[in-house]
Amino acid sequence: QVQLVESGGGLVQAGGSLRLSCAASGRTFSSRAMGWFRQAPGKEREFVATLSRDGGITTYADSVKGRFTTSRDNAENTAYLQMNSLKPEDTAVYFCAAGRPYRSSSNVKTEDGIEYWGKGTLVTVSS
Repeated sequence: QVQLVESGGGLVQAGGSLRLSCAASGRTFSSRAMGWFRQAPGKEREFVATLSRDGGITTYADSVKGRFTTSRDNAENTAYLQMNSLKPEDTAVYFCAAGRPYRSSSNVKTEDGIEYWGKGTLVTVSS
């Protein structure tokens, strides 16, 4: 069992930055690719970023490419999502997610590949 706890959300003005953290319990964090998703009010949850087990491979949704960066510290069992140049349309609940052990990070781009979800943290970007 893996528990994921996001933190770092809040209210920020457009153009500002936030860094989200995702703290994982257990001993399998380093064996799992991680994903970030978000759900805006009234919309379906969508993919934001993926991160390979060693952090060397990342992918991003077109809407956040060049503005968001994901990384991880396996010694600390923590993943991060650095969000810069935030826009009002980035307002959403952000979720981190863990894939199944030893699967490619491409598997965590869709919800089918996710084994564990965090409860989410709200990011609100004001105009």
